[in-house]
Order: sequence, then structure tokens, then C-alpha cells
Amino acid sequence: MPTHDLSGLKIDKSRIPAGPARRRRLFYLIAGITLAVLVFVLYATGVFTPSIKVDIATASLSYPSQSFTLLNASGYVVAQRKAAVAAKVTGRLVALYVEEGSRVKKDEVIARLEADDVSAARDQAQANLEVARQNLEQAKAELTDAKAAFEREKILLPQEFTTRAAFDTAEARYRKAQAAFAAAEANIKAGTAALRGATVGLEYTVLRAPFDAVVLTKNADIGDIVTPIGAAANAKAAVVTIADMASLQVEADVSESNLKQIKAGQPCEIQLDAVPDTRFKGAIHMIVPTADRTKATVMVKVRFLTIDNRILPEMSAKVAFLSREVRADEQEPRLTVSRKALKTRDSKTFVFVVRGDRVFEAPLSAGTQLGDMVEVRDGIQAGDKVVTNPPDSLRNGSRIKSVQP
Repeated sequence: MPTHDLSGLKIDKSRIPAGPARRRRLFYLIAGITLAVLVFVLYATGVFTPSIKVDIATASLSYPSQSFTLLNASGYVVAQRKAAVAAKVTGRLVALYVEEGSRVKKDEVIARLEADDVSAARDQAQANLEVARQNLEQAKAELTDAKAAFEREKILLPQEFTTRAAFDTAEARYRKAQAAFAAAEANIKAGTAALRGATVGLEYTVLRAPFDAVVLTKNADIGDIVTPIGAAANAKAAVVTIADMASLQVEADVSESNLKQIKAGQPCEIQLDAVPDTRFKGAIHMIVPTADRTKATVMVKVRFLTIDNRILPEMSAKVAFLSREVRADEQEPRLTVSRKALKTRDSKTFVFVVRGDRVFEAPLSAGTQLGDMVEVRDGIQAGDKVVTNPPDSLRNGSRIKSVQP
């Protein structure tokens, strides 16, 4: 039986792969590849690209008149004809026929005061006048009779068919009848004047509109005591306040240094804060010939060429003083962007539109220039934010560091 030396037998451990070490090497390899891919993706998406600081402007609707506007000023809509309608006598308000917003015509009855006393006085004056008229008729009849008797005595006296005493009596009666008739006529005039005064007094209890207007405020209500002085406790002076809407004008303050740019009759455009989507045509009505020393301004009154029901007193307004009239094709607003936002490459015009924290090229079709703005026919919409003065390093998809609204 052969003999074997087992001492020479050994295992070569270098040929046996270590399981844990192999797994670690595989893990590191996969992690390295994943990290490389992640870095590549982040670089490709611009995460590692430095952000660019830019200025932002908004595409908005602009009116063509902005290109020939000489001066802008602000002010308020003011009614040039305005009245606080009050009573001329003291009385209790018993009827009120209007409220805020009511339109009234000239001489239309607005309210009535309690008028029992003045109505009775008017009736008494009318009765007294009727008595005076009857007295006049009586005096007239007496005068006619006295005159006829006097004429008969006058004819008979030379013929000695009557006495001198009868003649003198007839003459005295005639003269007395004349005086009585004159007094009756005077009483008629006095009665007529008294009736007219009582009628006027009654009319004072009726409040009428002095001109065509709209009621702005109601200052009293039925049951209130109305007095022309208004000093009594709980008494009201004005019943309503009205304004002539046809007399509305904008009163704007213009700096003294800019007066040389405006003149009476100059065309204007008026924009109301309450109606921002409409421009109203106007013209300078008056440059008030006095200055405000505290503000170094002069008041300019601008009238509306067309009255609109949306225009109300005390509305805030902005006035653009124009160098010429606005043409018919310049009435509507146009989409515009700042001229500094336009870029040209390969004869194509575009702007950088902001989307989040990135910018993207947007080709557009530019139109006429309106001052510092350029009309945009298509390519972007109102409200889009675009980059102004874009740097040469800005590209499609570039990140921006800060956005100025």
C-alpha cells in the first residue's frame, strides 16, 4: 500500500475569491457610475450653471397717445355747478321726493315743508283782496252817480233852476266819490301785493331744483326741522346736495415750471382710476390765473368733450396733455414692450420671456414705436414678463438669479 505524505497538502487562499470584498468593489463601481450620471444630468439641466442677474419688465397695453404726451398731471373730477338746496324759511320737512342718485329737472319739486300757517295767511290775503275788489266796485258806482248829479247841477245852475247850495253839495259829493274810488284802487294794489307776498311765502316751503342735476347727498329726512341758518339744535340747513353732471371737469395741479407746455384749448386725455380701461377725450378749459405758493403749482381745469355716466364727482383722475389730437386709429390700446427688451439674431427679433427662474426665447413681430415702447403684433401676451437689456451671456433656458417685478 503506497504511503502518502499529507503534510505537503495546502490550500492556496489567493485563488479563492473573497465574497464580501467582491461585493464592495461592485457597489463602489455602481455608485461611481450613478454619481457620474447624476453630475452629468445636473450639469445638463443647468444646476451648476451660474445664474444671471437681469432686469424684468412686463408686456402691457399702451395707448398710442403716450408717444406724443407732453405732460402728465393728477387731480380730481369736480362739478362746476353744485348747490346745497336749502329752505328760506324754518319749518318741518313733511315730504321728500328724491334720494341719492335721483336726476332732477330745473324747477322740479324736491321737497316740501309744513305750510299750514303760510297757507292760511295766503288764503286771508286772497279774501282781503276780494273785499277790496268789491269795495272798488261800490266806489265806482258811487262815483258814477255823484258825477251824473254834479253834471246836472252844473247845467241847471246857470239857468237858476237850482240853488248854489245844491250845486256845492253835488260837487262835494263828486269829489268825495273820486277820493273813495282812488282809495279803493289803492286797496286793490295793497291786497294784490299782500297776496303776492303770501304766495311767495308759501312757495318758500316748496324746494325746487335750481338747474338740471343729480342728487349727490341727502342731508335731511321727513320730520327734521329745516332752517336757513342751521344753528338750532338738531336742525338741518341743506336738505339735499345736487350737482350738474354736464359741468364736470378735472381740476389738476400743474407745476409752475411746466406752464409753458400747455395752453387753453389744448387736447388732453383723461384716465379715471375707477375706469382704468377707458381714455376720455378732453381739452383745457381754463388755466386758473393764480398759483399755490405752498406747492408751486397752478390749477388747470380740463373739460370732458363727451359726458359719460361712469364719471362721478370727486373721482381721482390723471390727465395727459397732448401735443396734437388723437386720431381715429389711435383710440384703442396696443400691446407693447420696452424697446430695451428686443434682441435681433439672424434678422429675427425676439425677447427673453421669464418662466419661473429661467428665460426662454420668444420670437415676435414688432410694430410701430411708441416713445420708449414698441408695439408687439404677436409672439407674447399682455402680462408676460420679459428681460430688459439682456446680457450677451443670456441664452435660451438660462437661469436667472433675481427677478425684478
